[in-house]
Amino acid sequence: MKKDSIVRDTLILTVITLIAGLLLGLVYQITKEPIAQQEESAKTEAYKAVFAEADSFEPIVEAEDADLSAYLEQNGFSQSINEIMEAKDASGEVLGYAINITTPEGYGGDITFSLGVKTDGTLNGIEILSISETAGLGMNATKDDFKNQFKDKKAEEFKVTKTGAQSEDEIDALSGATITSRAMVGGVNAGLCAFRYVEEGE
Repeated sequence: MKKDSIVRDTLILTVITLIAGLLLGLVYQITKEPIAQQEESAKTEAYKAVFAEADSFEPIVEAEDADLSAYLEQNGFSQSINEIMEAKDASGEVLGYAINITTPEGYGGDITFSLGVKTDGTLNGIEILSISETAGLGMNATKDDFKNQFKDKKAEEFKVTKTGAQSEDEIDALSGATITSRAMVGGVNAGLCAFRYVEEGE
């Protein structure tokens, strides 16, 4: 009797597990496309934020480009370049590049953002897509006070300072969030490295 009860309970649990698995699979299939569309829409909005004057964006480098990854590694960068888009005006002239970057160096993990770079290497700005830093500290990276430090700046490489920016290549660290500040600056520098890769036709 006890054995029959164990077999019955096992069968019930197996059926419940199978049904739950099927339902999860169904939910994933239903939500996969809307989530992908939402992510794509957010990325496009970020590109427009860093290149408002652009009429269109065309991909020239997509995720996991082996040559670009090797180029970044050779130059000491561990960040990922997810995508590089040419930003074009209504006549088709290239204004610069919108670069989607993920840096793994944030205090709370990965930070993904878009960077606009004009053809002469001047930064057009940054727009954060995904960040999980500490509220009131690292999350201040999403505020204009921090982001605007990169706008209209031109440098081979930026660096973080805690004593007040004195030159074009210095970025003021966020108060109490040096790790986040360095992660963002490192990501921007990786984006500039990717810009040089495109410009040099590597």
